[in-house]
Amino acid sequence: MRILIFGINYSPELTGIGKYTGEMGSWFAQQGHDVHVVTALPYYPEWEVHDAYKGKKWFTEIIDGAKVHRVPLYVPKEVNSKKRIIHEFSFILGVLPYWFKFLFSKKFDAVFCAAPPFHLGLLPLIYAKLRGVPMVSHIQDLQVDAAKELGMIQNQTFLNIMFGLERFILRKSTKVSTISQGMADKIAAKGIPLSQQIMFPNWVDESAIRPLPKEQSLRTEFGIGMDDKVILYSGNLGEKQGLESIIDAADIYRDRKDVYFIIVGSGGGKEKLQQMAAAKNLDRVSFYPLQPYEKLSALLATADVHLVLQKKSAADLVMPSKLTGILAAGGCAIVTAEPGTSLFNVMSEHDMGIICEPENPQALAQSIGKAIAPETDLSLYRNNARKYAERFLSKTNILKDFEAKLRALKEK
Repeated sequence: MRILIFGINYSPELTGIGKYTGEMGSWFAQQGHDVHVVTALPYYPEWEVHDAYKGKKWFTEIIDGAKVHRVPLYVPKEVNSKKRIIHEFSFILGVLPYWFKFLFSKKFDAVFCAAPPFHLGLLPLIYAKLRGVPMVSHIQDLQVDAAKELGMIQNQTFLNIMFGLERFILRKSTKVSTISQGMADKIAAKGIPLSQQIMFPNWVDESAIRPLPKEQSLRTEFGIGMDDKVILYSGNLGEKQGLESIIDAADIYRDRKDVYFIIVGSGGGKEKLQQMAAAKNLDRVSFYPLQPYEKLSALLATADVHLVLQKKSAADLVMPSKLTGILAAGGCAIVTAEPGTSLFNVMSEHDMGIICEPENPQALAQSIGKAIAPETDLSLYRNNARKYAERFLSKTNILKDFEAKLRALKEK
């Protein structure tokens, strides 16, 4: 097939949407498909254009066989709602030269658009309608809902306009794919029937991310003893997770000399977390940059307990992508989720970790205490996590299934 992928994030970004869209594009190209990608200069999650791409404008590169067409965009140093809107619209303007080029060149067999940003789908939708090809709108986050629930945008008129545009794009798409049942239900509530939806969950390469003993972890590199207790958060340091609870929980454990809190990643909330830790004099809270992919298994093996945190208001609007790696590594996760959400249901049904009330530092501290208590055996959680990853999150199986669904759309 000749496949066109639209998305603001792509490889070599290590976390979030770019990781999955990049792996998908590479996998399709390796299967022999002609893959073209329209995306931005890589900037996430640091919110700074990567060094190797600074100063570049419109250009094309080949990544694992996929033809990746890069677009310059505005990247704010400090991220807020207004600057993020400008950031996203600057990308859409930058896309126009490639969009016009593709409009008058050889037709694609299928168009795939990853959201957020939700309104990116408008241009590929117009292309799909004009050229008579199927389009899949893939929803990683329900961006407008999250902006409303988290209080990032409060102007009701503006929200109504965005919700209306979102519904238009989704209804006109051939199919809408998303990553969890909870998100599928919320999309259905927008008037997109389940029959028009495709389940396309985030995956993990279970052969690359695997359980390792502590001796092969990064504990020595981080200066942490093998008998110490490590609480790890790794991923985007943004607004949706409620990460302040980590610092508050660490404060509760300040007198435990054997308990370390490790925060690995980048994002708009990192500086605030560092300031909170410094203000509380927490000398066993350490921050590290994102680690290379080849060190991910070793990083995950460093932890006794992993943290997967979300705010209550983000429930089923986003699904934490970091969880796939934790499960593949056979990690025990403390997950903040409320009953009835997809995250709560999958964790409890498969008994893969400890579930905790969101945005409650005391509850988080108690869950950590339960996990690191001498009498607690975490092996059941860890074994169940690995089994779940092998059974339900296999990268090859998920992408083969989606490839078959794209072929079916092409042949209709």
